[in-house]
Amino acid sequence: MRKHRTLIKSAFSTALGVGAAVLLSGAAQAADLSLKGKKIGVAVVGTQHFWDREAFNGALDMVKELGGEPVPVDGGRDNQVHADNHDILLSNKVDAVISILGDGAVEPKFEALKGAGIPVFTVDHLSPHGVNNTTSDNYYMGTTIGRYMADAIGGKGKVAVFNAFEGALRICGIRAGLWKYVLQDYPGIEIIQPELAEEFANAPEDARKKTLDLLNQYPEGTLDAIHVGCWDQPAIGVVQALEEAGRTDVKVTALDGGPDTLEIMAEDGSPFVANVAQQPRLIGQTAAMNAARHFAGESLLPQTFVDVRPVNGPEEAKAVYEELGYGTL
Repeated sequence: MRKHRTLIKSAFSTALGVGAAVLLSGAAQAADLSLKGKKIGVAVVGTQHFWDREAFNGALDMVKELGGEPVPVDGGRDNQVHADNHDILLSNKVDAVISILGDGAVEPKFEALKGAGIPVFTVDHLSPHGVNNTTSDNYYMGTTIGRYMADAIGGKGKVAVFNAFEGALRICGIRAGLWKYVLQDYPGIEIIQPELAEEFANAPEDARKKTLDLLNQYPEGTLDAIHVGCWDQPAIGVVQALEEAGRTDVKVTALDGGPDTLEIMAEDGSPFVANVAQQPRLIGQTAAMNAARHFAGESLLPQTFVDVRPVNGPEEAKAVYEELGYGTL
């Protein structure tokens, strides 16, 4: 069994920092900004997933660094609880709200905050009621991973996709939709129907079981790749299933590039061949800095895009892992 077996639990229990270069970048941008005397609500849909937790902690830490008082609320991965937490922030009379993720249930809450004169700064949730949304370039992520996957299988073959959230979350719709758009240039690639739907809770184990079922339907030589359309925690279980079944010829691709999945990619002979790494902590920091810019009278664009790092193969996985401050592989 490979070393990444221990990562499933450690990835969710350890909040990893970002690299010195990223921290210096955030600090440099924040040098002339201030939130002194401001109460800033920071609402997150949940902190079980590395990405969500890092964006949340990045926002909290930057609010403090800028002299503000953060008021944190955690939805526990329940979208309605997350939405209702904005009522708590409204009643606390915060000066601004940073809201991380969530579905359409947050929109009336954003509208109420805006009506009360409380500006909303979103993360990965573009809203007509928000001042600014900080995010990765999801269009670039979707097209890039589409090209990488197509190249990995020589531009032809059968591909299965885990795609539970394309219709539920805007960012997932963009990523999966652009992946499919790129594949239109490869008539030799067939996306297997029906698409697979992963569970959020315990995603690696759920994906492992569903992948084993898929492999029973598609014997050796009839399946070329498995892609996870919006994130990469299910890919941990996908790789496990491929190794258990002796099917590591099937290529795996996904999106997010957290430390756990980058470690798997860096292993010799790993079927996990491509990813696009985000910088969630820097995204949270940037949202807090944008709140300070707003209070300083700056005019913000509707969206702020934070750089991502494409990862194609084990050597790039090692390099990006180190660049983002996760250590050395």
